[in-house]
Amino acid sequence: MNKVNYDSVMRRQAEENRGKKLLLHCCCAPCSTACLERLKDYFEIYALFYNPNLGDEEYERRKAELVKLIQTTGWAKIIDCDRESERFAEAAKGLESQPEGGARCVKCFELRIGKTAETADEYGFDFFGTTLTVSPLKNAELINAIGERCAKKAKWLYSDFKKADGYLESVKLSKQYGLYRQNFCGCEFSRRR
Repeated sequence: MNKVNYDSVMRRQAEENRGKKLLLHCCCAPCSTACLERLKDYFEIYALFYNPNLGDEEYERRKAELVKLIQTTGWAKIIDCDRESERFAEAAKGLESQPEGGARCVKCFELRIGKTAETADEYGFDFFGTTLTVSPLKNAELINAIGERCAKKAKWLYSDFKKADGYLESVKLSKQYGLYRQNFCGCEFSRRR
């Protein structure tokens, strides 16, 4: 069975839908750099900072860095929403000891991508997507399947941003813009490992 080349699918979607409105879930500024740079010439982008998995201090730090990136580059507008840390706690309940990339992460992806889809539909966006696929530690096939399931009115923007050196570009751009680059996914459970 051939794997889907989500990067090619995304590039085709971008080319065919120039000027459309995209709501892009952004997990952090470093991951967002290469994704926003790749998409900025195609879509009118709104970056959604919805990360209920983050602890208080990490949440504020990542949010401030994303705002800094967007103000510096002008690649997107930002939408912030309620933190809803209790929703993450509920989703992760009983899965606290799961390894990185396990069932807890699936629940977290579903929560964040689901909220992005709801917000996209509520505000009339054409597409929604996420920066999560830029990480070499994240399963693009799983993330795209979740996005596909969550799509109602707005269409899912398929992606595998780590392709075509996306992750390496994010590292380079993070240095260029002087961004804080964390060394864990963000949830307190991953930090403890």
